[in-house]
Amino acid sequence: MDLSPARLKRAVRHPDRAALYAIQQTRDWLLWNYYYLKLRPPKRRGWLPHDPEIQARVEARLKESRFKVQDYRVDVADFEGYLARANYGQFSYYGGGRLPNFTEKALEHYLAAKLLTLGREDVYLDIACADSPAAEVYCQLYGCQVYQQDLEFPEGLHGRRIGGDAARLPLPAGSISKMALHCSFEHFENDSDSRFIREAGRVLKPGGKLCILPLYLFDRYAVMTDPLVHARGPVPFEADAIVYGAKNWGNRHGRFYDVPHLIARVQNHLGDLQLTISVVRNEKEADPSCYVKFIALLEKGS
Repeated sequence: MDLSPARLKRAVRHPDRAALYAIQQTRDWLLWNYYYLKLRPPKRRGWLPHDPEIQARVEARLKESRFKVQDYRVDVADFEGYLARANYGQFSYYGGGRLPNFTEKALEHYLAAKLLTLGREDVYLDIACADSPAAEVYCQLYGCQVYQQDLEFPEGLHGRRIGGDAARLPLPAGSISKMALHCSFEHFENDSDSRFIREAGRVLKPGGKLCILPLYLFDRYAVMTDPLVHARGPVPFEADAIVYGAKNWGNRHGRFYDVPHLIARVQNHLGDLQLTISVVRNEKEADPSCYVKFIALLEKGS
């Protein structure tokens, strides 16, 4: 708990607030330790690192396993133009672009749009979008028809919103030309990642594309979880995954593939899809906070 002089002064001035804060801190501490004692404990504490040496080893293993791997460099000037045109200030998303980590999220939107080559003829589906305005931005900038999907939306198709499991989309085969997942594929629990890849192959038109970014890769198969979120309900972890406990992350499940699991869980379910992995070389030039490194682009054969 925070026992700094400033914290203690605030406690004297606001005893009721201080008592509530103390209760919340004690509750969080107990939940954290309950997780470690009663549930399957993480092997490690803390965040999975975006380590350049680990990323280099992963890239080498991708090439050894004959994945199609290509370099990608962000056109920083073009990205800045995208930000100006997109006008994220019109949305509440990340405080209209004022909150930390916004640039990374906007960069993901920009990179997906570039790799998908969005245009007026496209029918675009934003998967696991939550409150992201990416689909609205794409509609404004590129003129494409857009849909948004999320597990938390009401079940079924309601106008432009689709609720329910992304691996069971209520859409006809070949009805979508472009799809993307922005910082969301890692949250797909159990076998929903593999099932979604097969479903994407069904709903994409011939020549259609799916972009997944970041594609979180690591040199070991790992899952990151916030113990306080986990304590609200069990999270399914694969027996062969190293589990990292990341306090205050706020998410149940974040999967990091090693190459063997990328093969087993993604590549082996591609069907008619062809996978290319882009390695971003200059994400820090967009902003030092940016971390997107690997991007998966899947394209359906014509």
